[in-house]
Amino acid sequence: MSEMKAADVSVSNKDQKEDEHDWAAAKEFFDKLGSKKRPRPPKPQNAVTIAVSSRTLFNMVKERQFYEDEGLEKYVAYQQEHENEPLMPGAAFPFVKAIMTVNARLRELYPDSEELFDIVLMTNNHAQVGVRLINSINHYDLTIERFCMTGGKSPIGYLKAYLTNLYLSKDSEKVQEAIAEGIAAATMFNIEKEIQLCDNQLRVAFDGDAVLFSDESEQIVKEHGLDSFFEHEKTFENKPLAQGPLKCFLEALGKLQRKFYAKNERMDCPIRTYLVTARSAASSGARALKTLRSWGLEIDEALFLAGAPKGPLLEKIRPHIFFDDQMFHIEGAQQLGTIAAHVPYGIGQKYNKGKLKEESPKKK
Repeated sequence: MSEMKAADVSVSNKDQKEDEHDWAAAKEFFDKLGSKKRPRPPKPQNAVTIAVSSRTLFNMVKERQFYEDEGLEKYVAYQQEHENEPLMPGAAFPFVKAIMTVNARLRELYPDSEELFDIVLMTNNHAQVGVRLINSINHYDLTIERFCMTGGKSPIGYLKAYLTNLYLSKDSEKVQEAIAEGIAAATMFNIEKEIQLCDNQLRVAFDGDAVLFSDESEQIVKEHGLDSFFEHEKTFENKPLAQGPLKCFLEALGKLQRKFYAKNERMDCPIRTYLVTARSAASSGARALKTLRSWGLEIDEALFLAGAPKGPLLEKIRPHIFFDDQMFHIEGAQQLGTIAAHVPYGIGQKYNKGKLKEESPKKK
């Protein structure tokens, strides 16, 4: 048995050395290209990897309707005919642009570091559609070098291979599959109202229960009411909540934030995080904050709304993305211009009655 284990370790070390050799060769090749405009992508094991679908990065409502009306073959032909026409920005576009701003700052402070954001375009589009996607990415000067085009098959199986930290899609079923695999994921919707966002700081807002935390406390609310919830939270104030589906993404953001803190850049950090929760501060806020502390995680701003609408506060924050598990919070935020992403997780999904959906152009 010990000989088998030794052999396994030997094989693992060999694979690791081969991997390092391949990356060194890739780095040498990329450096020889002499491109100052296109920095080379980081190694996946060092990066915070964001996988975005083509329909979240770009507004492809018209193209989607064409596919549904005309079928795959005509859709591919249509995309080839229009491949020199850039697609319009989609819901995830401002988030991706803000990520690029953070990477630029990180490269200034740490020229040789590979602890950066890395964006992967994850789509079930046919490979022939890739030319239009590439042309659109180049048109907007986006740094996206990794593509996964699966030709109609679900891309979910590739998320772990790409070491994905966050997956954003228009397809709620795929998002649920990703969460079931332990990957942070959320469903995005079309932007209803455009507002001006900060162009030098990535702002990410999170709900608490069933997003950063598990839904255990939310179960108490739904099944036994608020009074039982307040009593439960007081009793278990010093017991950390279990982690929710987005906890690991907050952790990844914190890792990059600490790189700025190490350079005395805390007050000028280009990443800012927010907890925007319906919890009451005095009655149930302590457990949320103590849970984050027990995880060794910081949140820059914590807003306890005691059941008040989140939309008006989010309108002031203007995050590049806001994560929530409740559709009525998503819809309220969207109506005031916030880019919101739904996390389909926990007991709250039994009560969700959201109306948001991708609108298609009206048929003539």
